[in-house]
Amino acid sequence: MRQKSSQILRLFMLLYSLTVTAAFAQNKNFHIYLCFGQSNMEGHGKFEPQDTLPVKRFHLLEAVDCPELGRQSGKWYPAQPPITRCHTGLTPADYFGRTLVDSLPENIEIAVINVSVGGCHIQLFDQDSTANYVAKAPDWMKFMLAAYDNNPYKKLVALARIAQQRGVIKGILLHQGESNTGDRDWPNKVKKLYQNMLNDLQLKAENVPLLAGELLSAADGGKCASMNSIIQTLPATLPTAHIVSSAGCAGIGDGLHFSPAGYRQLGKNYAISMLKILKKTQQ
Repeated sequence: MRQKSSQILRLFMLLYSLTVTAAFAQNKNFHIYLCFGQSNMEGHGKFEPQDTLPVKRFHLLEAVDCPELGRQSGKWYPAQPPITRCHTGLTPADYFGRTLVDSLPENIEIAVINVSVGGCHIQLFDQDSTANYVAKAPDWMKFMLAAYDNNPYKKLVALARIAQQRGVIKGILLHQGESNTGDRDWPNKVKKLYQNMLNDLQLKAENVPLLAGELLSAADGGKCASMNSIIQTLPATLPTAHIVSSAGCAGIGDGLHFSPAGYRQLGKNYAISMLKILKKTQQ
């Protein structure tokens, strides 16, 4: 009798385990990318009709409520600009996703989450300094911070956890540095953020590379181009980091931001870097 009861119990536990696993099963062909940074990742470029054409298999997990766009925070939508907040512009993430969709097999779907704040230092995303940073933030930044409940990092992680119920996080895209120009400790600050993100989302570094984009180049009039030499040292501090070139990505003349064409090319450059990584991992 005890043996039979034990067998029934084991069977029950097995069925329960299978049910739980199925409930939280991830679609390995649904690839998620987390995007964060300051204004160039936020989207400073004015998007044009060619940028708003819907692309099959390219999705967005909305970060904020945008009633005028018919979007709600934490819900899935086709990835069409604006993909960061309700009134932001074209970002590298737009053409990163579009290029991946065009380059990968038809069974692969791509999704992005973008939580970025124009003008911010990298310290904004560090939970050890977020509260102090927000308290001292200039008035023009406060509405952007409020959109993320005054904690962009926490918002990004919360959205990432929602996304993990559907698919697999394959990479993290960063474009930031203008506000940290000359900060030689920037690579260590990025490393800390990256490791915290991996820990909070139970990810392994070897499975989730960090792609960091260069700032507007000196050749294109970049006022912060000197920061690129610091950004380029990131892989020495963080071996799973990869640098995305901004060469040939045009600016708009303010010395800080890319033009719409520049954003399209930069997004493609991010995608090319990711495709190379994916090819290596499949060998």
